[in-house]
Amino acid sequence: MNRIKTKTITLIAIIFALALYRLLPHPLNVTPVMAMALFSGAHFDKKVYAVLVPLLAMLLSDLIIGLHNTIFFVYFAMLISVLLGFWLRHSISSGRVLLASVAGSLLFFVITNFGVWLMNDFYSKDILGLAESYLMALPFLQRSLLGDLFFNGVLFFSYHYFLVNKSKALNAS
Repeated sequence: MNRIKTKTITLIAIIFALALYRLLPHPLNVTPVMAMALFSGAHFDKKVYAVLVPLLAMLLSDLIIGLHNTIFFVYFAMLISVLLGFWLRHSISSGRVLLASVAGSLLFFVITNFGVWLMNDFYSKDILGLAESYLMALPFLQRSLLGDLFFNGVLFFSYHYFLVNKSKALNAS
């Protein structure tokens, strides 16, 4: 099997494994959803795979967990995170991954909580209701930000240390 095909299959396996994590017991809002999107954007050679693989993995896990009325907003936030990954792809560094992780978490927070406000009757449909929805969601932001930083740290470090560097060493031998 050639290197490109092996890389693609490895990335697909990583993304689907991350989506399966959502099916296991885990701390509330600590999931690799945004991390798998950022990682995909940064590592898939074909941009179409970078977009479709995490969305498909997410959809399959959502079909098991259950669909909800804000799913479009979650998937849109994931798409934005894939685009952040495109920004990373030619110059991956700890600082850039950290910056993209925080940006992705904040965008996810803004986009999905707007969706909660828009699609549900939890808050009044005015600026005060929107502000209240963001205020009430702040504890979720903390947890998702910590989860994104953790999962991105593990993903990017592990992938580069164990797969990229080790395969270079094996190919050099």
